[in-house]
Amino acid sequence: MTINLHKGQTIDLRKNNAGGDYDLSTVTIGLGWDVKEQNKSFLGSLFGRRTEEYDLDAVAFLLDANDKVINKGEAVSMGGNPSQLEGGDIVFFNALKHFSGHVWLTGDNRSGEGEGDDEQIIVQLDQLDIKYQKIVFIVAIYQGEKRKQHFGMVDNAFIRAVDNRGTEIAKFSLSGNSDFNHTHSMIFAEICRRAGSWEFRAIGEPRNTDNFVDILSEYL
Repeated sequence: MTINLHKGQTIDLRKNNAGGDYDLSTVTIGLGWDVKEQNKSFLGSLFGRRTEEYDLDAVAFLLDANDKVINKGEAVSMGGNPSQLEGGDIVFFNALKHFSGHVWLTGDNRSGEGEGDDEQIIVQLDQLDIKYQKIVFIVAIYQGEKRKQHFGMVDNAFIRAVDNRGTEIAKFSLSGNSDFNHTHSMIFAEICRRAGSWEFRAIGEPRNTDNFVDILSEYL
């Protein structure tokens, strides 16, 4: 049975209420959201209007026992395109796969359209090097400040953990919380090693910045 978490609540990912352990060989961290329906003017209703794009980005920081990112990675220019980071402990839209091969982002959804998860970070927890003691998951609205977009404009925002068998372990919903109005990013949740097990903790800590690098600086 899925555990619906509240802010600050922690659960042991291995404990299954139905008996037995979850299969943590691969865990999917799913992020979902919808854009709120906005009231249309008379002319807007008559002629229709273009749905505004909301690009929420899922990011993961892999941390050591001191809550620090060991390796920021190397910036590599890709044929004149914006730099990508290679070989670092940060997984995001310009560094989709961790160099270990055990953590990766499935892609960059720029609208929130569709059912279920809009972005997913896949983690092979049982394969991670012991030097990684925590993974922090961030979500940020791309260019949220410039576009005047914030989490108060987003519905059904959630983060969830699903095991290798497709069983949903835990889910944390951010909908209907006025604390997130006028904020453009947040520390969503984290997974930590504890006494030979893994714990999932719901955080939901809002930030005003729309650039996850500002949050990253706290872990360097």
